[in-house]
Amino acid sequence: MSPTDRLLTQMEQLMKDIQEVRKLNERMDKIAMFLEDIRLADILQNYTAPRKLLWINFLAGLARGLGLTIGTAIVLALLGSLLTQFLSIPIIGDYIKDLVNYVQAYKQP
Repeated sequence: MSPTDRLLTQMEQLMKDIQEVRKLNERMDKIAMFLEDIRLADILQNYTAPRKLLWINFLAGLARGLGLTIGTAIVLALLGSLLTQFLSIPIIGDYIKDLVNYVQAYKQP
């Protein structure tokens, strides 16, 4: 193969690559326009239906609060069960026993 043939082959390959890049750019442009349209539609929906926006935000806040409460209860229960393992330690054990007795006294009516 002569150098000119190699050069022509490389140029043809580069032209194919450029065409593929152009196709990808066109696709990316279409995706960008689609995403902008969706965002604009979402903003318009929020302004035209404020009650729906308030309801969605209320439910999201309710879910966050419930999740936080349940998560805190689980962490405190695990911490309490972990602390009862340290009852035999001299100084810390006395403090933990007092704490456990306080909690148990609070449970009983």
